[in-house]
Parts: sequence; structure tokens; C-alpha cells
Amino acid sequence: MKPVRILFVCLGNICRSPLADGILRHLAGARPVDVDSAGTGGWHIGDQPDRRSIAVARGHGIDIAGQRGRKVHARDFEAFDLIFAMDRSNLANLRALAPAAAQHKLHLFSSYTLGVERDVPDPYYEGPEGFEAVYSMLLEGCSSLIGRLDERS
Repeated sequence: MKPVRILFVCLGNICRSPLADGILRHLAGARPVDVDSAGTGGWHIGDQPDRRSIAVARGHGIDIAGQRGRKVHARDFEAFDLIFAMDRSNLANLRALAPAAAQHKLHLFSSYTLGVERDVPDPYYEGPEGFEAVYSMLLEGCSSLIGRLDERS
């Protein structure tokens, strides 16, 4: 079976999207899923995820320290089956970048995974509790996503 290719997107690719990437990889286990993350901005290309994202992931048994920030590329719209924006602002940016043939791949993360129109807030200016809250939101959504992927197979 061909793996489902999933891209998580936030602004800088150091907080939310690498955390979602790590959570989904962890939950997917041996399922045929290919996961990556990117940012709509290029400020953190080549950087590790934010130390607080690394810490919250590590606290839940997930290692994301090896990930490196990258910016969304035009080829991503062809390469991935599902592209999840963490918030409506990044979804709008993706819609402006994506060709017409790829628009159906773009989704607000919480809308697709949980059926609620809710942004995953950027915890960058928050303390550890903000990162823990984002982890919980992403875990809930990624768990639901795994269920949806299992139904497809």
C-alpha cells in the first residue's frame, strides 16, 4: 500500500508543525504514513525546533530534536496528499501559493481532524504551559487523524 504523504505547516516551522510531525510519526508506528513539516516563513531554515517544543515532546517520549526547519516549496503541493495548516492565517498563505489543482489538499488542521474551526495557537511567546496546551491539541487531532487513515485502508 502506498503511504499517505502528510505535511504540517505553521509560520516558522519551529513550534507547532515539528511537534505535529513528531506526534503523528509516534502514533503511526508501522502504518504507511510519510510525514514532514514546513513553515510559510523562511526565518528558521535549517534550525532545530524551538527548545520548548523539543522539551514537551521529550516529556511525552517523542524525539523531534533531529528535525530541521524548512520553508514550503512549490513541489510540496504535488508531493503531499494532505497539507495541514495550523491556523487560518497560514492556510490563507498556502491557498495563495498553491496551484488550483492542489487546493483540495489544503486543510485547517483542527477542522479536518476534529471537525472544529479552531486555530492551533502559536506558543512561541508563551511559557511551557502554552507548549503543553498545544501538544494536547495536536495529540487529540493526530489521534483522530490516525483513526481516519485507518478507515481509508
